[in-house]
Amino acid sequence: MGDVKKQPHIDYDPFEHREVEKPNSDVRSTANLIKASLGTGILAGPLAFSNAGWGVGLIGTLFIGFLCTHCIHILVKTSRGCCKIEKKPLLDYAETCRSVFANGPKSVRRFAGAASIFAEFALLSTYVGVCCIYTVLISDSIKQLVDHYVPSVTIPVEYYCLILLLPLCVLCQIRYLKFLAVFSMIANVLLVATYAICLYYIFGGGISFVDKKVAGDPARYPAFISTVIFAMEGIGVVMPVENSMKKPQNFLGFPSVLVVAMSTIVFLYSTLGLFGYFRYGDVLRGTITLNLPTEEWPAIFAKIFIALSIFFTYPLQFYVVIDIFTKYTKHHIKENYQKMAQVVARTVGVTCCVGIGIALPLLEQIINIVGAIFYSILGLVIPAIVETVFRWNDLGKFKWILWKNVLILLFGLGSLVSGCTVTIMDIIQVLKQKTE
Repeated sequence: MGDVKKQPHIDYDPFEHREVEKPNSDVRSTANLIKASLGTGILAGPLAFSNAGWGVGLIGTLFIGFLCTHCIHILVKTSRGCCKIEKKPLLDYAETCRSVFANGPKSVRRFAGAASIFAEFALLSTYVGVCCIYTVLISDSIKQLVDHYVPSVTIPVEYYCLILLLPLCVLCQIRYLKFLAVFSMIANVLLVATYAICLYYIFGGGISFVDKKVAGDPARYPAFISTVIFAMEGIGVVMPVENSMKKPQNFLGFPSVLVVAMSTIVFLYSTLGLFGYFRYGDVLRGTITLNLPTEEWPAIFAKIFIALSIFFTYPLQFYVVIDIFTKYTKHHIKENYQKMAQVVARTVGVTCCVGIGIALPLLEQIINIVGAIFYSILGLVIPAIVETVFRWNDLGKFKWILWKNVLILLFGLGSLVSGCTVTIMDIIQVLKQKTE
């Protein structure tokens, strides 16, 4: 790590110098991390398996789950190393990218500012996209119920997005992760209940293995990878969660907050994806709850629960967006105007996300495009690059760290390009069908 890494020992312990205003316990941190990943992603699991086939889907889910966990691990570990070098108690995602390049080999130090800006842009774009997806999913669930029980009211999904604007603006005024963790726990309970109801319909409706593909069309694998990456990754919330922990040393290791959270995510996703595909086959819609009947009470509760779960998760995803805004503006706004600026910024931000959701209400395609472009960059490409630069003078025997990260980088870039290509073709096809 340049000249700094030549120091034999750095005594600075960032944990001893952290002063978190409202720290989170391990349980709350685990709840936030699980909720940051679960939601629309897990419910799109059966559709992902229909793209890949059940055999490829199961193996691919386990592999991508391990890969995402590893990338989170190396990002957090690198961030802690940068904290020691710069003698700072904590660094966020973009600050870690800047620090890695600023303290790295001389040839890359001039890219420190660009690395930070790129990371901020990727984070902002990712979580704006996620908030758009959440808006559309909640609206889809509400519309299904209203269409069935109040057939006289037939309004497009875009109007439901607009109706959600006010309650989302109010909920997103919550500023601290400590308080958001309460909503995350409620959302997790509702999600588990939805998961159980989905399994009830899956196993209660007769599962057929005969006509199900072990391996699907290879041309659809990119869509599978994009959906799984979207479901597994909560990379933008990782650093805020770790930085706000009462005992951050418990985030990594075994067992740890990271291992428990990611193991839970992989288990829930793979089981629902596998058995959901066995039950519904290739006729699945964007999320499995949209395939459930609208005339039975358990299914009705599932649709209500998932809508509420995503609603309560919305401010956690939006936290990343507003955190970036706050970092760049708080030094330019007088202290007595800070609260007002936060209220206005949060209201305008939510309005923009809802507006984009209204303009592009294509749930499955938006999930794939966000997973392909942004989560591939944030969750795979950037962690591989920053660890390589950070450990440039210590790449291990046979430079295994370099070769390992090159493979991660190639996988991330491959999923980005192929996922975007397939998704754009899907969007063109959907839009063409609507105009015919």
